[in-house]
Amino acid sequence: MNTLYAIGEMLIDFTAQEAGVLETATTFRKNAGGAPANVAVCVAKLGKRASVVTKLGNDAFGNFLAETLMRENVGTDFVFRTDEANTALAFVSRDEKGERSFSFYRNPSSDMLLSEKEVGSIPFQKGDILHFCSVDLCDAPVKKAHVAAIKRARAAGATVSFDPNLRYSLWKSAEELLATVREFLPLADIVKVSDEELCDITGISCEKEAAESLLTGEVKLVFVTKGAGGASAYTKETEAWQPAESAKVVDTTGAGDSFIGTVLYQLLGRTVEGLRKEELSEMLCRANRAAGIVVSREGAIPAMPARKEVF
Repeated sequence: MNTLYAIGEMLIDFTAQEAGVLETATTFRKNAGGAPANVAVCVAKLGKRASVVTKLGNDAFGNFLAETLMRENVGTDFVFRTDEANTALAFVSRDEKGERSFSFYRNPSSDMLLSEKEVGSIPFQKGDILHFCSVDLCDAPVKKAHVAAIKRARAAGATVSFDPNLRYSLWKSAEELLATVREFLPLADIVKVSDEELCDITGISCEKEAAESLLTGEVKLVFVTKGAGGASAYTKETEAWQPAESAKVVDTTGAGDSFIGTVLYQLLGRTVEGLRKEELSEMLCRANRAAGIVVSREGAIPAMPARKEVF
């Protein structure tokens, strides 16, 4: 069985229980989170093998996250621990529509200390997938770890997936973040972006034109999520669109991660080249179904659906 390796941050989401800004929140619920880890849990809950590549602090929060992965049947062979920094925290507020805003505590956090050497023993093979996001592409050892992991994955014939998952508040400037994302985009086979991110990254307002502009370098498949507007997929040969699933929105945290996680579940062990429109439509339908389930629940990892709910 092939493996989905998700590299990057794993953290604690403290989600405000009252709608509104963090300044007025008084009660928070602790959940395991971090976009790469969310994707790994999604793949594992759907029934395939997934492993997280990260570094946690030797603290209570790190223990909680490691235990969460084990409980969700996600591999922890490449979850390292350190005394040099604490596990990252994120405080999440939600408005009346369930849309989120984040405040991160990571200066630095343990995940930022993941090193090139520590990713050198990942046993990538053909058919595996390496998935990453942009939060840990910051100027820290973990950026070099990403570069090394991507090179090793590609050399082994594994597929590389990138969800920029833009978090502007973590960067010195929007320009620095977008420049970094544009540097890494051509290294991936699969790219997943929201419609807003697509416009920010490309500077192109037309979705089709913007998505097709990303089909360069190694990129063979681009997914664009549009919330209630559904989602689209683009290759150099074809494109597809599927409507969103009807859902009562409670919390949008993890929705995009469940979408790409469900897509990657369907692509593990397969090639991303030569996909037909009908195959793309089926992938989008299932991924939208997973996202619709997740937004109807609170949290990210706790909200990830089981296979019987999606397939």
